[in-house]
Amino acid sequence: MPNDDTRLTALIDELSRLDTEAVTTERGDLDLLSTAELAQRMNAEDARVAPAVAAQSAQIAAAVDGITDRFRRGGRLIYIGAGTAGRIGVLDASECPPTFGTDPSLVVGIIAGGETAIRSAVENAEDDAEAAGASLSELGLTDADTVVGISASGRTPYVIGGLEYARRVGAFTVALASNPGSAIGAAADIAIEVVTGPEFISGSTRLKSGTAQKLVVNMLTTLSMIKLGKTYRGVMVDLLATNEKLHARSVRTVSQLAGVGTDEAARALAAADGSVKLALLMLATGAEAGVAASALDAAGGLLREAIAALS
Repeated sequence: MPNDDTRLTALIDELSRLDTEAVTTERGDLDLLSTAELAQRMNAEDARVAPAVAAQSAQIAAAVDGITDRFRRGGRLIYIGAGTAGRIGVLDASECPPTFGTDPSLVVGIIAGGETAIRSAVENAEDDAEAAGASLSELGLTDADTVVGISASGRTPYVIGGLEYARRVGAFTVALASNPGSAIGAAADIAIEVVTGPEFISGSTRLKSGTAQKLVVNMLTTLSMIKLGKTYRGVMVDLLATNEKLHARSVRTVSQLAGVGTDEAARALAAADGSVKLALLMLATGAEAGVAASALDAAGGLLREAIAALS
């Protein structure tokens, strides 16, 4: 059994090989720069993120197809991560219901250390290799689900353990890392390794790595929802009007897409019980709410197909 000194030496050696932990001499003068120079320098680093994500387009597309397939089988998308990576998963999951009208159980974020870790650091939570599997088990993970493990370093024990558990269950697994050849990538069906290079402040993976993670999870859910018919002509049509702003957006969406005035759009929304998609279908075809709803169900929620069926 290796002692503490041996484990520490091994960990230091492991971290030294990670791009995200690299220290570069070109940023050794940051404390000497003006604020304007700092802003320009940091922005230049951030500009490297989008091309790095683009380089992983094929892997992202494959992940989206897998996620969409599992959604259609009644499965869920579950993010697991620690620290910033975990918070990004929780954030993306929490934004899906108001944006796409999904049930909160469809996209779930699990963070090492539990809800406390969303706002505060929980010591050693990321080192617990069994905790994510236990949380996934509590959720009743099945082979119809997708688990996306997020870790900038690609070596977080919490995420590795969760992905290994998910694969044993038969769930579809995706790894999102910021270093190539990652351990989480090896533990997943698909590895999305967005290599963003050394951080502006070395090792601070809430920076470029976090930005890359946010871009990728945006793609995973947004593109999956597009394929499920949650948008129409590039506009959200399954949003939930949970406040005045979203109600106004619903009326404006129906008005614009149906080519009618706001009063007529508001009446259609009222007849459709607030459903933008149903209101659009009724206006496009002249169908009553019940007939339109049945057609929409038969089309699997795809508005274009429902319009065609009733036209």
